[in-house]
Amino acid sequence: MRILVMGGTWFLGRHIAKSALREGWEVTTFNRGRSGRDVDGVEMVHGDRTSREDLERLAGHGPWDAVIDTSSSDFPPRDVLTAATALRPAAARWVHISTVSVYEGWPHQPLTDASPLLDCPADADESYGYTGEDGSPTQYGFQKAGGERAVAEAFGDAAVFLRPGVILGPGEYVGRLPWWLERAQRGGRILAPAPADRRIQPVDVRDVADFALTMAASDASGGYNVIHPDGISFRGLLEACLHETGGAGAPVWADPAVLIDQGVKQWTELPLWRTHAGVWAVDASRAVAAGLTCRPIVKTVRDTWRWWAADGRPVDHPRWADHGIAPEKEAKILASLG
Repeated sequence: MRILVMGGTWFLGRHIAKSALREGWEVTTFNRGRSGRDVDGVEMVHGDRTSREDLERLAGHGPWDAVIDTSSSDFPPRDVLTAATALRPAAARWVHISTVSVYEGWPHQPLTDASPLLDCPADADESYGYTGEDGSPTQYGFQKAGGERAVAEAFGDAAVFLRPGVILGPGEYVGRLPWWLERAQRGGRILAPAPADRRIQPVDVRDVADFALTMAASDASGGYNVIHPDGISFRGLLEACLHETGGAGAPVWADPAVLIDQGVKQWTELPLWRTHAGVWAVDASRAVAAGLTCRPIVKTVRDTWRWWAADGRPVDHPRWADHGIAPEKEAKILASLG
């Protein structure tokens, strides 16, 4: 197999490149060469994915059995369309890393792969879409839905769309799991969102990478929800964080209404916490039937802590600062709980 990874230096793209090389595949990566380092053993091509000239130069390094696009999040649909159209003559398939945010009903409703998507044209610019008053839908979701449409226009039935919710694991640059690990290591009373037994469904980056390669080598098409089919309770997550870090802490489970009243921002100040009914009610059965396998999340916690303790944050990313409640705010809320 010969594949092209759009990206390839951060988190998911890096794991995809490493896994493909272990399989004996030939890997080309395409990125600007400004952040992160390409994996040893890949063919590196540097350029701007919004430049038709750079994309045509890139196409000359093909052909490939598949393109795996991990870097479309920062680009509007029209740029995704430009890339997919320019590379279509050099690639047999396109595996597109999308998101559950493309669904009309997320995060309010349980979802399957057949749930309706947000409507966004394939040639939309970065201004298209909006974010609702309650935080959904999101402009990001509209943009990603338009990106899917752009790829579908270029590749038709040779396009696959992988729709993760939250991806965790070694190399994470957003900071969700590293924040909980550091908070567990600090110990003491830890503010935690009740109910403690509510299950969450983050997926390990290495499992997403392996599934992307499975899809690249298949003749599958359409959308797949890449969500952990079993998940873990919030209690189980925090217990795993405490165990791995050796933190002498004790979660204090606060009612969601109290957290909201105290102005705690869902999804960010207490990472992975959100009250919407559908946020962790996403059906992954189609992906599982197609070959998605997910390691227990406690192993993701363990391996992330080992990576974090050894290497630290991999890249500077603006979303990192959004995650985690300030110690002073947490202490004030804990004091109010008695």
